[in-house]
Amino acid sequence: MPTKTASKRSSGTKQSAQRRVTEVVAPENERPMRKTIDLGDIEDLQILNEEGEVDEALDPNLSEDELKKIHRAMVMTRKFDIRMLAMQRQGEMGTFAPGLGQEATQIGQVYPLNAKDWFSPSYRSFGAQLWRGWTLDGLMLLWAGYYEGFEIPEGINDTPFSIVIGSHVLPATGLGMAAKIRGDKSVVVTNFGDGASSQGAVAEAFNFASVYKAPVIFVLENNGWAISIPAEKQAAVREFARRGAGFGIPSIRVDGNDILGMIVASQQAADHGRAGKGPYLVEAVTYRMSVHTTADDPKVYRKEDEVKAWEAKCPIRRFEIYLRNKGILDDADFERIGKECEAEILEAREKFRARAKAKPREVFDYLYTEMPPELKEQQEEYFRKLDRKGVE
Repeated sequence: MPTKTASKRSSGTKQSAQRRVTEVVAPENERPMRKTIDLGDIEDLQILNEEGEVDEALDPNLSEDELKKIHRAMVMTRKFDIRMLAMQRQGEMGTFAPGLGQEATQIGQVYPLNAKDWFSPSYRSFGAQLWRGWTLDGLMLLWAGYYEGFEIPEGINDTPFSIVIGSHVLPATGLGMAAKIRGDKSVVVTNFGDGASSQGAVAEAFNFASVYKAPVIFVLENNGWAISIPAEKQAAVREFARRGAGFGIPSIRVDGNDILGMIVASQQAADHGRAGKGPYLVEAVTYRMSVHTTADDPKVYRKEDEVKAWEAKCPIRRFEIYLRNKGILDDADFERIGKECEAEILEAREKFRARAKAKPREVFDYLYTEMPPELKEQQEEYFRKLDRKGVE
């Protein structure tokens, strides 16, 4: 390499001496340069604001029938949520995870899916499951702890929901990789919370999906709280969508209480996957209005003023303003639809009650294909105890 020299005067001794300094200089084409890495733009999308005002340029202009169907699904989800919480408090239901306030996030994320597509949900997903074709009484059985409730309805490509935080995101990525190999143009939607996004399994799923261009739509439901941990203690970044960029995943941040925004973002993500371009991350900014589960008391860790502020952003309220302004539905229609949904849920409750019969003699039936001798002994002892008590 060429060198250059420089002279300096030393003042460290009585007699100044000249010393020669040699500096190695790299050729121009070998010199390191300061660069910036372009991580791409992350869109922050809102179409329908909390006052029911719509951005006309972004409105997907869905048909009246579609808008009515979406509205009814959101109302059904809300009514089901309220009824399930009441049933749990009355002892008819097991631990339940309400989704109050997240109706737009739930319906919007699965809206673009067809019969060939897959949905791998977390446990706060019954609104999306109802849209996919699960029955009300079936979901009641599921939450009451009956194994029949976990049975996937015929013709629906869903997985059972996951209780273990973030564990279902890796299998969803596997489904996406399989779809990529088959070339069948199907996509996979999987959802998880802001807390679950800190799990290593979710990071691994991001990486696999990105490397193998798996058509997976990762829906990060940022509802403000991971049980009692606020979002700002989950991540140093305010926008969780930034996490996708590090894995090379196109990402978008959406007002999760805006049903139109959720539909547009989810459709954009689905089109991306069907085109063979790989995964997409949708951060849905919403809020958990109710308890984390029925075993939780949010008053211990969050202020009521925070909840009140989010009540004004209600996804159903703003959508109804939109529908009213378009002349599609009016207040009388909203009242009628609410009553119809409530009646349908009460009918489903009676079906549930007729099916929710304890079968204690089946406890041992689904553990092994061939029952070990020591378990067989336990079964026989257990049956003798049931016989003494006159239990069928």
